[in-house]
Amino acid sequence: MKKLLFTILFSMAIHFVFGQSFEKNRVIILSDIEADPDDTQSFVRLLLYSNVIDIKGMVATTSCWQKNRIAPESIKKIIQAYGKVRNNLLIHEPGFPSEEALLSLVKTGSPVYGMLGVGEGKDSEGSDWIIKVLEEKDDRPLWISVWGGPNTLAQALFKIKNTKSASEAKRLIAKLRVYTISDQDDSGIWMRNNFPDLFYIVSPGDEYAKATWSAINSHIKGINNEEISNSWLAKNIQVGHGPLGAAYPDVSWGVEGDTPAFLSLIPNGLNDAEHPEWGGWGGRYEFYKPDFSKQKKGSSGVPFEAETRAIWTNATDHYVPLVYNEYGRIFKPDTISFTDNKVSLWRWRADFQNDFAARMDWCLSDYKEANHAPVPGINVVSEFTVRSGEQIFLNAADSYDPDGDNISTWWFHYPEAGTYQKEIIIQSVNYPSVTITAPDVTKKETVHLILKVTDKGIPALTRYKRIVITVLPK
Repeated sequence: MKKLLFTILFSMAIHFVFGQSFEKNRVIILSDIEADPDDTQSFVRLLLYSNVIDIKGMVATTSCWQKNRIAPESIKKIIQAYGKVRNNLLIHEPGFPSEEALLSLVKTGSPVYGMLGVGEGKDSEGSDWIIKVLEEKDDRPLWISVWGGPNTLAQALFKIKNTKSASEAKRLIAKLRVYTISDQDDSGIWMRNNFPDLFYIVSPGDEYAKATWSAINSHIKGINNEEISNSWLAKNIQVGHGPLGAAYPDVSWGVEGDTPAFLSLIPNGLNDAEHPEWGGWGGRYEFYKPDFSKQKKGSSGVPFEAETRAIWTNATDHYVPLVYNEYGRIFKPDTISFTDNKVSLWRWRADFQNDFAARMDWCLSDYKEANHAPVPGINVVSEFTVRSGEQIFLNAADSYDPDGDNISTWWFHYPEAGTYQKEIIIQSVNYPSVTITAPDVTKKETVHLILKVTDKGIPALTRYKRIVITVLPK
């Protein structure tokens, strides 16, 4: 009875946060696990969100860093560690899949590099699995989260193109959404060139230092980088968190370089995977044909070619961090600001690292001993239309924390996410209720306002509510 009541309350909370029944994002992972410890790190985090992300497959692949072998057994080891803590995770939220169900989703790609694995007769268990999942009677998009080389997806597309009717191929490809961690073999540019309608998020090439995803582990001068430090990882993830924490390896190159490929699939009130231009935990991306003629070539050996069509790629955010204020308003703007593509991801880093740490606590703790995310409550729907000059009253007084913790609210305008780029002044930004005036516009514009609700538990957890306002001229 208690379990049933908890499930009902959790479902109600999800409905309250998002304003509609919660629908999980489907995803298949392509991983060159064992090429670098960061794939293992990312799998540990992914499995902690397996109750809110619909994992449809985990495929062991090659990459430019591991060209001739695959390691599906390493994915299975992480799942087996997860299986030992799954019952405890269910104390905190429902829906965590069984170890057996996840193990059945581990598949193998071809143990060859890039385009050598693409062509007639080169199907693999992984490429056939992608097609099988695409053909299921499910209208949800299928995300392909690429942590290594994407040639398993390339082979699936090759087979679809050569065995399906043109209309059926178009229908299946329209369901695909790709987020790849740069280009780690030569099949990425081949797919973008040969399937111009394929939804594709990428920082092209292999100059990783300039890629948006690399912000997850970039040491940013002028801010506190503690949450990506080895000491933070040891305390919050690796030590005292059971078998899954013990399975999280030390950093070799950069911590969790693959995690951004699924961060935007996590439901938090900010993320909207179908709108990369809106920004979220996985970064912000815009749809255009990039000019990377000045980009330096990395050391991977992946050939660099000019893009022939528009893709979802790096977008610039301007960001002024908030710092704690001992007296008066609890936060104040920092004296420094940042303007680049990487800030679109690291601006949320403390929030998603704390969220990860809290879920790691769930592996061993009772419900009352751990922290759980607050629930934003607001008096308006997520999207609505006003005219220039109209007053907009927003009230988040119904926000609450399931653990009874005190919560802080913060309102801000996210200009890059909408079309209206000028600053919108919000008075009393940390008060639950605010009134703003719709800006004067000469054409239809969109404004993105974000409500950020953070509890005072340990670690502090954050959820958001995105409000998209269409403003029409008078």
